[in-house]
Amino acid sequence: MDGMRTPGRIGRGGKAAALAAAFLAAAGAGAPAVADDAGKARYQYILNCAGCHQADGSGARSGGVPTMRGQLGHFLRLPEGRAFLVQVPGTSNSPLSNGDIARMLNWMAASFSADTVPAGFVPYTEAEVTGLRSKKLANVSAVRRGIVEQLAAQGIRID
Repeated sequence: MDGMRTPGRIGRGGKAAALAAAFLAAAGAGAPAVADDAGKARYQYILNCAGCHQADGSGARSGGVPTMRGQLGHFLRLPEGRAFLVQVPGTSNSPLSNGDIARMLNWMAASFSADTVPAGFVPYTEAEVTGLRSKKLANVSAVRRGIVEQLAAQGIRID
């Protein structure tokens, strides 16, 4: 390198500055970092849940992580199941805001288990998540088992 710059070319520092300027310009224009609610919900799912539940919600049987595919919507049939999805430690202890959790759970139900979501499903709201999240589960396994048994009594099998 001769230390001379080629006119019209941007060096490493210039590229980083140009990229930062583009992000700042987008933020200043009011453009969200993620294009829409579904995109934000998916992004938050990937960051907070996919490590165990996999990007496609299929879980990891060998690790005892249940699938959400074709199953999650069934939990919404019972008030206890609906609450469980908020109170399960992976959700309730996440760094996400209550509004973000509501958005993500609604997205998960539609994305992983739309055919099992009950008719008349009312989407989670931030206020609902706030109320449910403050009530911690004492025994996660026992609560889940109880929900699965109630669903089994309705003829619904949960793996």
